[in-house]
Amino acid sequence: MAHKPYGMIIDLNNEWLNMNNRFPRIKIFTAWIFLLATFCAALHAQTNYSAVTDDGRGAIATVNPKATTAALAAYHQGGNAIDAAVAAALTLGVVDGYNSGIGGGCFILVRWADGQIEAIDGREMAPAAADRDMYLRDGIVDASLSKTGALAIGIPGSLLAYDYLINKGGQLSLADSLSAGTDLAEKGFKVDTLYTHRLNRASAAIKQFPATAKIFLNEQGNTLVPGERLIQSDLAYTYRKIAAQGVDYFYQGEFATKLASWMQKNGGIITRQDFSNYRLQFRHPLLTRYRGYTLVGYPPPSSGGIHVAQILNMLEQFDINKLSDVDRHHLLAEAMKLAFADRAYWLGDSDFVNVPKGLIDPEYAKSLASKINMQKANSVPQQGLPPNAETDFFGKHTTHIAAADKEGNWVAITTTVNTSFGSKVVIPGTGVILNNQMDDFSIQPGTPNAFGLVGVEANSIQPGKRPLSSMSPTIVLKDNKPVLTLGAAGGPTIITQVVQALVNTIDLCMELPEALAAVRVHHQWKPDVLLTEGTMPQEEQEELSRRGHQIKIRDYLGATQAISLNGMGEFIAASEPRIQEKNNSEE
Repeated sequence: MAHKPYGMIIDLNNEWLNMNNRFPRIKIFTAWIFLLATFCAALHAQTNYSAVTDDGRGAIATVNPKATTAALAAYHQGGNAIDAAVAAALTLGVVDGYNSGIGGGCFILVRWADGQIEAIDGREMAPAAADRDMYLRDGIVDASLSKTGALAIGIPGSLLAYDYLINKGGQLSLADSLSAGTDLAEKGFKVDTLYTHRLNRASAAIKQFPATAKIFLNEQGNTLVPGERLIQSDLAYTYRKIAAQGVDYFYQGEFATKLASWMQKNGGIITRQDFSNYRLQFRHPLLTRYRGYTLVGYPPPSSGGIHVAQILNMLEQFDINKLSDVDRHHLLAEAMKLAFADRAYWLGDSDFVNVPKGLIDPEYAKSLASKINMQKANSVPQQGLPPNAETDFFGKHTTHIAAADKEGNWVAITTTVNTSFGSKVVIPGTGVILNNQMDDFSIQPGTPNAFGLVGVEANSIQPGKRPLSSMSPTIVLKDNKPVLTLGAAGGPTIITQVVQALVNTIDLCMELPEALAAVRVHHQWKPDVLLTEGTMPQEEQEELSRRGHQIKIRDYLGATQAISLNGMGEFIAASEPRIQEKNNSEE
């Protein structure tokens, strides 16, 4: 069944493309307009990760200055927050491809200008031939198969989600949104230290796949060094084909055919029909309350919305703003443990399993909070039992992009190919890095995934099922008006980053940049380790250890992007300060 246009907008876009083909002068004029807009945007975002337009009409926060520049160019062309967010996402697929791209999936929360809120599920989907024992070899789990190669790949949904967004509420076309990324893929860009670091970590696996190695390694099989130019001609070709033919090129046309052929030759199970059958899902946004604010979170198959809300429900039983730093971090760790224990047992794709609504019940949170000992780290042997767990259910590496405009469009997109460079597979001739999202299933109950997370039957593999995710795109409302959009990257730390950003802004009244820069902690129940950063004072680390926490230091715990409104009604855009500091210090 062909993917049909979503409405009049896509027809007008196709007519625009046809007009350009018929009238070369119009095509040249349009190109000049785009180049001028890009140049103007570049003046404002040469090194910026987040920015507000000069007229204050729009804001953007991403993990890469080139993506921010693409988003500003979209605003300058007359686009809105929808166009800016999609342009940023498609550009990130080129310059930040180890994290995200059209070979992966996404969750999107959008608050449209008319006040409606929509949760768009572009999460990867298991192929029709998938089964719960697909990673067993001689009765033993081979965990490498869910992380690298053909069997690690789920059917990607990001591109279809971006197309839906643009056609429903954008002012520009999908072709416009692809332009900046196409140009960067064709001409190349200089890789930074972080990119080289990710390449070095993945190089051994990349060498297994000639098409991938041809792009990301030199003729000697070595990775690029900082300052070297990465050119992705095949990805530019794919982007141009999508711009001209629409998303059917990817899901029904040449790309799907090439992928199916490669799968047959390399032990994969994905077929052309799997790509053709992919559909977006539209979820009911998760609405909860925290200290007078309405939080709009993402429902299953994301665990993010539920457990952000669950942790905050527990924290609401305490006067956070009166606690010392060490007490606050201890409390956060204890609440996180309880939530992640529930996540491991109860969470999965709600189209396939029953996920109890009681997980976000305030009374259930009170019962969990009562177990917290402020002087001692508790052992959490198993999940809790939320109310009505058998009767009341939810309806059946990563990057985050935040965008907002004065028309009232607020966007939160979290998108991923999972671990660095996903499955490490690039289908020859396409340039597209494919995800390894199948690893987010419980490949066998109790077997940890790449992030150390465990799960049970609720997140087992089934054909057409979507794996559980920690992605937590969030929009915050005050008196029914949006005041904050945020989300994060970093596997399971996504949930805890979002929680801490909300606590820092709502409870501690920090300005957005300060809220993102504050010391973070993370606990995910198993392993029983409290992760924190080296910037935490030594005396606080020692006190947390005394209370029974096993401390482990990380350089940084993920990456958060956010946009808020200040008291004057002006946008404040903030991007992860740790990544900026790391890149700036090593330039």
